[in-house]
Amino acid sequence: MYLYNSATRRKEAFVPNHPDVVKMYTCGPTVYHFAHIGNLRTYIMEDVLEKFLRWEGYNVKRVMNITDVGHLSSDADTGEDKMLKGARRENKSVMDIARFYTDAFFEDCRKLNIKRPDVVEPATACIDEYTKIIARLLDTGYAYRAGGNVYFDTSRLERYYIFNDHDAEDLAVGVREGVEEDRNKRNKNDFVLWFTQSKFEDQALKWDSPWGVGYPGWHIECSGISMKHLGEDLDIHCGGIDNAFPHHTNEIAQSEAYLGHKWCSWWMHVLHLNTNSGKMSKSRGEFLTVSLLEEKGYDPLAYRLFCLQSHYRKSLVFTWENLDNAQGAYGKLIARTAALDPEEGAVDRAVVEEQRERFRAAMGNDLNTSLGVTALYDVLKLSAGGRTKLALLADFDQVLGLGLIEKAAAKREADAKSKAASSASGGIVITGEGDPEIDALVLRRAQAKKARDFTLADSIREELRARGIEVADTKEGSSWKRI
Repeated sequence: MYLYNSATRRKEAFVPNHPDVVKMYTCGPTVYHFAHIGNLRTYIMEDVLEKFLRWEGYNVKRVMNITDVGHLSSDADTGEDKMLKGARRENKSVMDIARFYTDAFFEDCRKLNIKRPDVVEPATACIDEYTKIIARLLDTGYAYRAGGNVYFDTSRLERYYIFNDHDAEDLAVGVREGVEEDRNKRNKNDFVLWFTQSKFEDQALKWDSPWGVGYPGWHIECSGISMKHLGEDLDIHCGGIDNAFPHHTNEIAQSEAYLGHKWCSWWMHVLHLNTNSGKMSKSRGEFLTVSLLEEKGYDPLAYRLFCLQSHYRKSLVFTWENLDNAQGAYGKLIARTAALDPEEGAVDRAVVEEQRERFRAAMGNDLNTSLGVTALYDVLKLSAGGRTKLALLADFDQVLGLGLIEKAAAKREADAKSKAASSASGGIVITGEGDPEIDALVLRRAQAKKARDFTLADSIREELRARGIEVADTKEGSSWKRI
């Protein structure tokens, strides 16, 4: 199995540090608002990686943080806390905001078949871990106190920039356009480990510390949570490409200064989901959520398929037309799976092993999900019986997470009910995408037309059109599709 390592900028054979477990850490959400579908692309690809590792027989322990304090509105440790911003927006307490949007995030994950990590830890639960790390960094000279805050001293490092070859001046946070420089810093790229002064008069959450009442910086949280649950080394650390600098860069700096040795072996970064005007982001108002996709008639798993059709190290352009194509492909994939006879033939073990090796080769080459999806279509083209095909589809879908077997079973059941309803309704046949509620509306319209109640038929058509459904009449009855 080969994975691209962002730290070395090359694909490397994956060998975990310990034979008994793969230690995997993934940066979680800052729970001040709903996750948009660009955020969720990263979590989908991390989920595929974890599931493929498990499919390959590895024991995986995956840890994710929930940022409920300390993430300021500027990468340069300036501005207000995002959690406080959310609380003000909705006139609620910070912890109420955190609970609500944490639950909303995991509900989105459920809809997208993203497995919940083994450990989910809120930042506010690990204050002792942060103060322990910060105290040692101060003792060893890697940190200093200034203006009431504690800063990490990047000048003490032989190498600070890990994920790029830029000069220090090119990425100096303190001099970015629109960012107010922090005059307490000794060096432009130093970062805050503990705040007592930055917007402190408005800070809702604060704790006692050896350096005064305050709250942790954003970057120290992931180091503390990771070490608490995974020890002093990591196999894989994942996140969006926008976290590579400064967040992951700073994680490496403080963790390795604290530990005195290499901290993480592989870094996986997922590239952006873009619109035609650039990166999707909340600050720009391009705020598409899973719930909005559902309201428009899209299955969330069609969005998952849309993400899997592209490699995680390539930027992905979102358009409604592209999502329509994915929705259509997903519907056809379910229909073809549903058409397989689960009683046809015995499972052909030779065919299964041959196809598994092809799937392993595709997914083991830096998680090539596009070829992984192609493997599903290759299975459907086999001359083998239905049992063999369904066994392979179920096996591969343990990794891809498209819910094919469950959706196909639901479609077979819906089709059976539709045929029964057709028999009971004078032979009117309704064909569609296996949604019983839509099937019932289309049937009512067909019955109204048959009874020459065109006013009712037209009103039902308008209702369906408002829900994104297009109806076509046939000699046998009616068919429908989402538009």
